[in-house]
Amino acid sequence: MKKNEVPQDKSNLESANFRELCYAVDENGEYTTELSTGWNPKTIALDNAIDVLNERIALAKQRVLDQETSPLEYYMELYKMDLPILSSYVGLWQWRVKRHFKPKVFKKLNTKILQKYADVFDISIEELKRIDL
Repeated sequence: MKKNEVPQDKSNLESANFRELCYAVDENGEYTTELSTGWNPKTIALDNAIDVLNERIALAKQRVLDQETSPLEYYMELYKMDLPILSSYVGLWQWRVKRHFKPKVFKKLNTKILQKYADVFDISIEELKRIDL
């Protein structure tokens, strides 16, 4: 695409003063870079992905409130992680982290393990044990 054809559509990232670097062809036919504020198809896809993430966070929060899971699952979703990533950050096997999602097991965790999780989420142990409504 030509330099003057680089999309400048409105996007959520624009409000954060974020510009995406794109390659375009200048007047001399040479490749150059141009900043773009967004492109409608990409904005729609990003908005849909954010909606899915927010829905997962809300579901995890409700599961914690219903005592079906521990706050670990909520914080994992809130910080946009999955089980393999969380387990690698805390240095525990995935099956152990998944076991810690059980409220009864979570309540029995020692301070050392809780501190590992708190450090990953950059919160205190007290914050880890509860979720803010």
